[in-house]
Amino acid sequence: MPPAAERVPWRWLAAGRASRSLVLVVVFVALLLDNMLLTVVVPIVPTFLYTTEYEGANSSVAPARTEPAPPALKSPPFSSMFSYFDNTTVTVSGSTSAMELVNGTEISPPSQPPTTSPPPPSGCPEGKEFLAKENVRVGLLFASKALVQLVVNPSVGLLTNRIGYHIPMFIGFVIMFLSTVMFAFSGTYTLLFIARALQGIGSSFSSVAGLGMLASVYTDDFERGNAMGIALGGLALGVLIGAPFGSVMYEFVGKSSPFLVLAFLALLDGALQLCILQPSKICPESTKGTPVFTLLRDPYILVAAGALCFSNMGVAMLEPTLPIWMMQTMCSPKWQLGMAFLPASISYLIGTNLFGILANKMGRWLCSLIGMAVVGISLLCVPLAKNIYGLIGPNGGLGFAIGMVDSAMMPIMGYLVDLRHTSVYGNVYAIADVAFCMGFAIGPSTGGAIVRAIGFPWLMVIIGVINIAYAPLCWYLRNPPAKEEKIAILSQECPMQTKSYTTQKTLRDFPLTDDSDVEAENAE
Repeated sequence: MPPAAERVPWRWLAAGRASRSLVLVVVFVALLLDNMLLTVVVPIVPTFLYTTEYEGANSSVAPARTEPAPPALKSPPFSSMFSYFDNTTVTVSGSTSAMELVNGTEISPPSQPPTTSPPPPSGCPEGKEFLAKENVRVGLLFASKALVQLVVNPSVGLLTNRIGYHIPMFIGFVIMFLSTVMFAFSGTYTLLFIARALQGIGSSFSSVAGLGMLASVYTDDFERGNAMGIALGGLALGVLIGAPFGSVMYEFVGKSSPFLVLAFLALLDGALQLCILQPSKICPESTKGTPVFTLLRDPYILVAAGALCFSNMGVAMLEPTLPIWMMQTMCSPKWQLGMAFLPASISYLIGTNLFGILANKMGRWLCSLIGMAVVGISLLCVPLAKNIYGLIGPNGGLGFAIGMVDSAMMPIMGYLVDLRHTSVYGNVYAIADVAFCMGFAIGPSTGGAIVRAIGFPWLMVIIGVINIAYAPLCWYLRNPPAKEEKIAILSQECPMQTKSYTTQKTLRDFPLTDDSDVEAENAE
């Protein structure tokens, strides 16, 4: 092979490492896999636990309880007596005839089936008390990922400021791969819980480092909004594919199959990161970032984080409770439990891509305000559905509205840091991810308990009203004050005069001449 041909792959890698588009591809794929794993378990876990724990326990007891006794032992002794004298049967003690005479021959009647309770109508699962308890257990299982992520996120934000985004991104891939393999081969609630918590650690590394990396390479606010919209499209696509993919694969192939497919895709993502991101390279931020606690005292960042939290809390509450509610009220088969989330996922994909561009034109604050109001209305309509087709409208509106909020709030987080703090993005996107995690931690853990206490419809009313009530707060993000305005306010309150240096002094040409000082002063 000639030397020029050998250098072609290295040239491609060098060009790729300098390309912002390929960085966007890496972040897109990482968010896609994270959210596929997030939602692929939604239809699998409730039915898997029901099959292994409830039906498994009952099937081991059922044979001893329902097996019919032999007919000779079931009937009382001497209940009938056959006379060979006239070929007739004499009934004793009021029992029915054991044999009948037809044309002089003996015919025994068909044996009666054993008396058992009738099966539930339309294939509804039994064990309503077990399903009610399962709401809480499944909610805690789903919430474990977000709770762990909530704890780990601030540390990841600090780590990205110290060593850059590349190494944390790769660490996230490794942990995510281990979690996916563990999901594939876990057969108990405890192992599933550990796998879900492990996913929270990997997700924290991937999402904080990925979004911070995007904000650092796309410095223009308009371009950053578009890039965030595309990256959130990967998140949406993961949510879109996850639940239907999981339910269909679980129904027709087996529990391990969707997780093994995701593990293979994660390996491809790891290879892409090795080529593009150079995860062995330490790239600390040249500027010290604003501390997390300083950012948390900024009311505008808190309003944006609250919008992310409450809008996503609605779908987080639906994930563990809607499949069980469908099993109880609609008697839905396994494949429908995941398909119910398909309208929300498709509309979320459309919403994030559409409003990644439109939100900048119509005003991101207005986009998020309308989105939160629509989230609340959609959640109020979910309990009105009588079958899976009745869920299409509410879930579609819910996904579209959450797409509006997410595509508006994620760029606003970067914009607020540029405007009011230091332009280092690891900590602010750690806060954004904490807001997501609080929604996905509080939602499932409290949702299951609320459903058990007052029912699924009231849960939807509570979270729907919260979203509608929070929506007007987005108005405060309409025109947040800049850092220079804060300095001006402080200078009015204190006698100390402040002086800002905005331009650098003009450098003089060499060699110096007698007129060079005059030229420099005129240039100023």
